[in-house]
Amino acid sequence: MHTDIERFLAHSIQLESEAARRFGELADAMQSAGNRPVARLFRRLADYSLLHLQDARARAAYRQLPALKAEDFSWPGLESPEAAAIWAADPQLGPEQALQVALQAETSGRDFYQQVLDATTDPEIRSLAREFVDEESAHVLELQRWADLQQAGLPLPVEG
Repeated sequence: MHTDIERFLAHSIQLESEAARRFGELADAMQSAGNRPVARLFRRLADYSLLHLQDARARAAYRQLPALKAEDFSWPGLESPEAAAIWAADPQLGPEQALQVALQAETSGRDFYQQVLDATTDPEIRSLAREFVDEESAHVLELQRWADLQQAGLPLPVEG
């Protein structure tokens, strides 16, 4: 799958860049629909992706990354795993559906990094992939908590 650190970092940068953009779109859509708590959650997820992106770029700063075209990326599906479906940015989308889309995106991101972790023997890739699995797992747990609250009809936490 990912046999060198430069290719892994190129994939991580692309994944986190797309995730930040898509979660930002979801945040804007939920804000427009008047769903401020879910909008704040998606904005926080976009910010997390931006932090991961900065981390990956910093780790790649002194390396020569391959210039990959869209078709050169090795994703499990058609696009990077964490990129939520583009239709999810529809302002008419309800919060329960939006949370499920986000949960699927974060789960796919975690699973991608887990597959890399499981497949590689490179110690540097293993270390980074393990960090990314842990970070994505925390996001999955947070989204699952929000989805459970939403499904139970309980109020979502009003944060930040």
